[in-house]
Amino acid sequence: MTDYRTEHDSMGDVNVPADAYYGAQTQRAVDNFPISAWELPSSMIRAMGMVKHACGIANRDLGKLTGSGKNPLDDSQVQAMLDAAEELVEGKLADQFPVDVFQTGSGTSSNMNVNEVISNRAIEIAGGDRTATTKAIHPNDHVNMGQSTNDTFPTAIHVATAVQIDAALLPALRRLHRSLADKAKQWDQVIKIGRTHLMDATPLRLGQEFGGFARQVELSIRRAEIARDAVLELPVGGTAVGSGINTHPEFGARVAAALAERTGLEFTEAVNHFEANAQRDALVQSHGELKCVAQTLFNLSNNIRWLGSGPRCGFYEVKLPSRQPGSSIMPGKVNPVMCESMMQLTARVIGNDSTMTVCGAAGGNFQLNIMMPVMAHTILESIHLLQRGCDAFVEFCVAEMEANEESCNDAVEQSLSMCTSLNPLIGYEQAAKLAKEAFATGQTIRELCLEKKILPEETLKDALDPWKMTEPQE
Repeated sequence: MTDYRTEHDSMGDVNVPADAYYGAQTQRAVDNFPISAWELPSSMIRAMGMVKHACGIANRDLGKLTGSGKNPLDDSQVQAMLDAAEELVEGKLADQFPVDVFQTGSGTSSNMNVNEVISNRAIEIAGGDRTATTKAIHPNDHVNMGQSTNDTFPTAIHVATAVQIDAALLPALRRLHRSLADKAKQWDQVIKIGRTHLMDATPLRLGQEFGGFARQVELSIRRAEIARDAVLELPVGGTAVGSGINTHPEFGARVAAALAERTGLEFTEAVNHFEANAQRDALVQSHGELKCVAQTLFNLSNNIRWLGSGPRCGFYEVKLPSRQPGSSIMPGKVNPVMCESMMQLTARVIGNDSTMTVCGAAGGNFQLNIMMPVMAHTILESIHLLQRGCDAFVEFCVAEMEANEESCNDAVEQSLSMCTSLNPLIGYEQAAKLAKEAFATGQTIRELCLEKKILPEETLKDALDPWKMTEPQE
């Protein structure tokens, strides 16, 4: 049996597990929302720890915590509160945040969960009894001083989003870009056939094709940077409705400056707190850029999957690494599993964008958006999936891919689109007739042209040089 202790909030007494650091409001939320068993991501809890630490510093430096207000703290208690918040940043007490994502739409339950944990842990650090009914370091009066869930919870979402994009997603995208660029350089001498509409087209070099893939990821890096920068304005300082009631006029700017110093990101106080409290447009914009990154990665991995198809009855122009058996019935079959993994996770991110859009559009009524917990969970899930997907794709697929030069070369001569380079010499209509006849007879364009003596042999050889077809010619 679980031992319990009694905790108290403004609605009365609540039984809480005896060893829990959280209190009454957290327990009420646990009881009220037995929905999904999805908790807020650890990156969100760490960000909330950063925000509470920055708020504590601002209140300390403004003389609010130790001043003449209700139950002032001494210096050691203030430091204990800051130390407790720092433990959240470090990932400690991670099992003390059990509130379901599908909770009160402002995130009040999770904000109070954090306040209660910091309060009780700070009391413990300061040498007090965290199980006492009267809290020497109070979750509302001290930890939440100068704050409302309505400004600090979205602030934490912004901080978590920016930090995770900057520290996790961007490095992963840069690794993928470097890996693809390396392949482009290695394979620059490998000529292959192009494909448009999934049909034979003119030649190009495998390095050029992968150079295009690398450029896609390079542009995705820029989009991820835009996604990060979209959330650098912070709502903190607006408190309940944007008016800043019960907080110091300098509070928001000081908190933003402390977070900027900690993270190295250019966080600033919101230009307009009424907009910043009420609307989550910045998060919708940020995720929209992430959706674009996701569709790029879907397209990229799907193209690589096609290039590796075969090995005997597909294109097989790129040899994908064998990661695991591919069939429970067909012996020896190996599938492009890393491409499939990437396609699935990016499909999830693309779907997540609809959630973000609905939450941003429908949830922001008057002075508050009431769908913030699910927005936090959704955007941080997307960032995590994209980062992990890129890292795995580089390590287990791209880094070990090899060019199949024989297969690439064999397809070039067979392409009917080789006749494209004859357009300047014999005209489009005659070249089209040659392509149709070559297809009907099973000949190559070169063989048919030689048979019909369409051009002098040296002229034809020069015109049908596949390498020259991979670049503009004067």
